[in-house]
Amino acid sequence: MIRKRKKIIKDILTHMVLIIVVCFMMLPLMSMIGTAFTKHDAVASSTTMFPGLGEWSLENFSGVLRKTSYGRNMIVSAVVSVSATILGALVSTFSGYALSRFKGPFYTLNLFLMLLMQMFPGMLSTIPLFLMAIKLGLVDHLSGLVLVHLGGNLGFNLMMMMSFYDSTPVEIEEAGRVDGATNFQVFVKLILPLVKPGIATISIMVFLNSWNEYTMSSLLLRNNNLQTLTVGMTKFQSLDIIDWGYLMAASTLAVIPALFFMFFAQKYLVQGLTSGAVKG
Repeated sequence: MIRKRKKIIKDILTHMVLIIVVCFMMLPLMSMIGTAFTKHDAVASSTTMFPGLGEWSLENFSGVLRKTSYGRNMIVSAVVSVSATILGALVSTFSGYALSRFKGPFYTLNLFLMLLMQMFPGMLSTIPLFLMAIKLGLVDHLSGLVLVHLGGNLGFNLMMMMSFYDSTPVEIEEAGRVDGATNFQVFVKLILPLVKPGIATISIMVFLNSWNEYTMSSLLLRNNNLQTLTVGMTKFQSLDIIDWGYLMAASTLAVIPALFFMFFAQKYLVQGLTSGAVKG
């Protein structure tokens, strides 16, 4: 009886701590949403985290959509993110299979270089990538930013897909070839269905990283008509003034596609991260 009571008390305390932690984590998000739905004048005259409680309005959203190029920025971000996601999935799927199955004399070197890519912060490659984009004429071209986003995620994607292919039994491929299937048929019909969680995982990661990326987007896309969402939101702030109403409304709209994407892809992300972690 005493042991059962202790377990109940422990569970209650654990859940209370978890609830408090979640509340602290959700506080910035709730503040952003609350500010976005508050009247513009009330936001400008308030210094609290939740300004103008009860003065709800869609004024900030209408101002963002009517007075700025926010809609075009969202379209540009969608084009870049979707393109980087599709290319990243294709390159990582085929390259990961090649690195996993055809381990040549430079396999260890390739693996070392991929690990090395993950050790250094991405900011170190900002200037070299910018200079390369200038020489290749990729500044103010969406293709240049897509290639940067593709390369920035490639190391993680390859390692993730290699772990999935390594955990796939080679006997499945051998059985397919015995039955008369070509190498391409074995790969498409037998191997790809087994690594779908991995493909979904890298697709989610590439999309979110590309959608939220700012530094290279601000450097490579200087044309106002080609600015991404993150770059476009900087128009709501200057050295002296920050339009918190418009900025929070723009941030809320920017979060919606990512939340929508994650809501439907969450199970694939969890399954992919756990399945690819086991080799055997």
